[in-house]
Order: sequence, then C-alpha cells, then structure tokens
Amino acid sequence: MPSFQTTHRVRHSASDMFELVADVESYPRFVPLCRALRVRRRTENEGVVTLIANMEIGYKAIRETFTSRVTCARAENKILVEYIDGPFKHLENHWIFHDCEEGKACLVEFRIAYEFKSKALGLIMGGMFDAAFRKFAEAFEDRADVVYGKAV
Repeated sequence: MPSFQTTHRVRHSASDMFELVADVESYPRFVPLCRALRVRRRTENEGVVTLIANMEIGYKAIRETFTSRVTCARAENKILVEYIDGPFKHLENHWIFHDCEEGKACLVEFRIAYEFKSKALGLIMGGMFDAAFRKFAEAFEDRADVVYGKAV
C-alpha cells in the first residue's frame, strides 16, 4: 500500500497550523489535486469537531469524489482523516502539530496511506498522488504565509 510521511518545520504556531488544516473548506484554493470540497455534516463533542466531507480530486480529465471523516482534536493538536466511501480501498491520514520556539514555529507531522480499489486508476493516478503528497507540506506552509503573514 502506498504511503508517505514527513515531519516539516514551519514558521507558524501549532495552533495556527491546526486551524489551517482544520479549515477543509479552503482546500480547493491551494491543496494539490483538490478540485472541490463540501462538508456534509459537522458535529462537536467535548471539544472534538468531526466533519463528514466530500472531496473531489482530479487531474486533467480524471475526476473522482470520495467521502471522509475528519476528526479535529484541538486539545491534542491532532487531525485524523478516515476514508468512508469512493474510489479507494483504504485512505487514512494523520496530522500532528508540535509547538517549538515558544509558539513562533512548529513541527508538522503528516502521514498518509492509501490504496485505490481499481488497479487501473491506481496506475493512472498513483504517480500523481505520490507527487502531490510530497508537495502537501509546502502547500500548507505557503497557505499559512498567505493567511497569517510571512513569519521571520
């Protein structure tokens, strides 16, 4: 099963990066391959926000939509994305944010594992997904610079 993980230091606080990643509705503006995203349901229980969202991914003429559960645990600075339905056999990713330098920077841990149901789609999209996931950390850091200003 393809997977990717990275730990990346960014010039923004863990709290800011958590908010940026939790703002899934903004993903089509900057996340590689994300063409559209619609939150179908939002619940909150003891400070943990859970979203059910449809994301449309695409490259050139290929478009696929999948549904996932996004669990945002603010107190732990963790976000978990679990696959529900769509073109994947499996998809799960984790975000963990660690403050460093007294909140002026943080470490962002990003892990993802996925497998397409269709071997043909996996062959077509797999390489693009691998390249896109490698650019995720950079895309979120660039977005944080736009939203929060460039940190020095």
